[in-house]
Amino acid sequence: MQLPTSEEIIDDLAFFDDWEQRYQYIIDLGKHVPGLPEDARTPDKLVKGCQSSVWLQAQQIEGKFQFEVDSDAVIVQGLLALVLAAYNNQSPQDILQFDIDGYFAELDLERHITPTRGNGLRAIVGKIREMAQKAA
Repeated sequence: MQLPTSEEIIDDLAFFDDWEQRYQYIIDLGKHVPGLPEDARTPDKLVKGCQSSVWLQAQQIEGKFQFEVDSDAVIVQGLLALVLAAYNNQSPQDILQFDIDGYFAELDLERHITPTRGNGLRAIVGKIREMAQKAA
């Protein structure tokens, strides 16, 4: 299954009545993120600032970033799916121009995750934006 777009995720989450259903949707999204093989989970790919372990690797194909991510926590894997929906298959310029704060606000996400998860989410976004900045 291909991940939905950021717009589709916003629409899908609006369909649910409560945050328990939304959490389940986010966890289910994370199950569709392939993850990384064990040998790719190296210290240089570990994102600093996350409560859980998060690995991120990227490559550019025809000017667009392809991200591979993994986490040791199911909810974080779901949060990574939300980030991938915004940033995967995008050019560095598109990544830098995307209003990630507005996206998270529309999802009403940061009010419903712990502060440490929010910090981790910002660390992941920061790492991706740093990669895009270097490539731009």
